[in-house]
Amino acid sequence: MGCCSSAAQSSKREWKPLEDHSCTDVPWLLLFILFCVGMGFICGFSIATGAAARLLSGYDSYGNICGQKNVKVEGIVNSGLDLTQKKYVFFLDPCNIDIVHQKIKSLALCVSACPRKELKTLADVQKFAETNGSTLCSYELQPSEYTTDPRAAKLCPKYPVPESAPIPFFHRCAPVNISCYAKFAEALITFVSDSSVLHRLISGVMTSKEIIMGLCLLSLVLSMILMVIIRYISRVLVWILTIIVILGSLGGTGVLWWLYAKQRISASAVESQIAKENLQALLIYAISATVFTVILFLIMLIMRKRVALTIALFHVAGKVFIHLPLLVFQPFWTFFVLILFWTYWITVLLFLGTTGNPVPNEEGFVEFRMVGPLKYMWWYHVVGLIWISEFILACQQMTVAGAVVTYYFTREKRNLPFTPILASVNRLVCYHLGTVAKGSFIITLVKIPRMILMYIHTQLKGKENACARCMLKACICCLWCLEKCLTYLNQNAYTATAINSTNFCTSAKDAFVILVENALRVAAINTVGDFMLFLGKVLIVCSTGLAGIMLLNYQRDYTVWVLPLIIVCLFAFLVAHCFLSIYEMVVDVLFLCFAIDTKYNDGSPGREFYMDKVLMEFVENSRKSMKEAGRGGGAEGRELKPMASGASSS
Repeated sequence: MGCCSSAAQSSKREWKPLEDHSCTDVPWLLLFILFCVGMGFICGFSIATGAAARLLSGYDSYGNICGQKNVKVEGIVNSGLDLTQKKYVFFLDPCNIDIVHQKIKSLALCVSACPRKELKTLADVQKFAETNGSTLCSYELQPSEYTTDPRAAKLCPKYPVPESAPIPFFHRCAPVNISCYAKFAEALITFVSDSSVLHRLISGVMTSKEIIMGLCLLSLVLSMILMVIIRYISRVLVWILTIIVILGSLGGTGVLWWLYAKQRISASAVESQIAKENLQALLIYAISATVFTVILFLIMLIMRKRVALTIALFHVAGKVFIHLPLLVFQPFWTFFVLILFWTYWITVLLFLGTTGNPVPNEEGFVEFRMVGPLKYMWWYHVVGLIWISEFILACQQMTVAGAVVTYYFTREKRNLPFTPILASVNRLVCYHLGTVAKGSFIITLVKIPRMILMYIHTQLKGKENACARCMLKACICCLWCLEKCLTYLNQNAYTATAINSTNFCTSAKDAFVILVENALRVAAINTVGDFMLFLGKVLIVCSTGLAGIMLLNYQRDYTVWVLPLIIVCLFAFLVAHCFLSIYEMVVDVLFLCFAIDTKYNDGSPGREFYMDKVLMEFVENSRKSMKEAGRGGGAEGRELKPMASGASSS
């Protein structure tokens, strides 16, 4: 499917932007459709086997589904009951939560009504049964026996019975007071040492919910404003950051040498082993900082001209968002689709949790377990979560790439399609879903082993030796790096597919060749550009957090601000990451288009450039500087062909 074609053929074939449209990687699209059919089969199977009824209506510890007639389970007493009038699941000890196995360790019964007020004694439980007709003790006990039968201590609820209410749509009696789950929450939130702190945190969130929503909206507005600002101050911002990094390195190195000199003078007076070790450590730090500063300075010196390309690309990216304003909302649509899919996936997962044959456990109660090949449906479902999630994200990358490619390779921007985003989506759906499926599957193949190793590392925590722990972490780190590299290559492959309508392997190879030919420029864009965007994210988070502190200072109903500020800062980072990641994606697509443009066009009649005037100025300045320096055959000359006179701009 393109992987076996030679690199020579790839280099000879010229790029023809947006001229041909053909279907790519059709077998992979068929494979992805078959996989989705399998996901649908799992959902249908879990519903058909009664899992949906058990999940929605609930079931007791004897395998009876609440609110209906049931079939007898062999070997289980109290099974096969008619519980038509008992529609709610009631746990005798709802606060006894098994954190390890993630379930409630309590006898579950079907009752006709949940206790709407606290019941402090068995007499109150008996009175509740006689008044409301809802028996809260096991089925073999009659209400008249609640206070006399010695079995009531085990077969009746632990008192005081907390006030509870049915969960909407799921028919479970849940305690109204959240302090019931304080132990569970404390196990998850390690810094909570007592339930009073937990209560203050939760009350703080509830009291300041309007402020939290307002601050989340503020982070959204700040992200949009920052995207506009970056376009107009990109030149100043890049050079300011570059100067700050260099001065910071020089200052840090100078401080280390000053501390070493000062320590050496004082150490000569006090001869001790500790003083000598500290002096040696300072010398090592100072030498390391000096080497780092020299390397950084040389890198900046070599890449100073390529930083200008980063500035130009950021400026053009700002123009792209002006011509294609719907790009700003692309993260929202992707996030919405992901939320829908994740909701579906979790629902089916819950169905699977109640699917299977009723099997008695060691306590004499019923558990539903799948046997045979059906138990592997869990793995299939987990792979589906990763592959389909990556497929949705890849569709966003292909959509953005297609829209930016259309913008770049349209000479007259006035002749752009009315909705380039929708045109890109249309091309994706009609021609390139197979390519997206293949690229997302490759990422899935890397993610699954990494997740398995992370799970093994978590399960063996404290048991494995130091060597095994180090090897596991090294493997996880290597897989993470491989995943990031493949994600970057995939994104450029999608851009190449959007330009030439070639299959995934051919596009990835063509994009890789272009990136290798422009390696120094790629390094400049991925360091300077990513650092700029990272600082933008930090700026938004800090601004939102500062505004939160100022607003919460006027809220006197509580004193703990930790949880509200954490929620706000996390949301601000998520929003900033979504917006600025789209900006970063646009810059990467523009760079690949620019590299292709300069490789196959030289500005002569019939081979005019497609690039924007800002990029054209960069090309002209590069050509002039190369001629003046007489270095036309250097690294910059190999990356950029000499420009013929009479170049036209778009």
